Amino acid sequence: QVQLVESGGGLVQAGGSLRLSCAASGLTRGNFVMGWFRQAPGKDREFVAGISWSGGSTRYADSVKGRFTISRDKAKNTVYLQMATLKPEDTAVYYCAANSRGLLVVAGTAYDYWGQGTQVTVSS
Repeated sequence: QVQLVESGGGLVQAGGSLRLSCAASGLTRGNFVMGWFRQAPGKDREFVAGISWSGGSTRYADSVKGRFTISRDKAKNTVYLQMATLKPEDTAVYYCAANSRGLLVVAGTAYDYWGQGTQVTVSS
């Protein structure tokens, strides 16, 4: 049984930083691509960042390039999203997701497993 548990969200002032963590269990087979998505109130869910199984490939939404960094620790089965220079428009619930097909894609429909989400609020 696959389980993804996010942590690290909170309230931060604009310009500040946060690091989100996603602890994964049950990903025992396949080359899982891990992704971070977010959903703000009244808006559609959007792709934020993704990372390949090896960690050698990453992909970012244009809105976070240069500010967010995704990484993974395979030994700990944990994926991180380091967020810097946060803006009020980054406020959203952030979700961790796993893609069992090994596709580093932005479409949420390609991801099989999802965490429960963690709230990030950036005040101006």
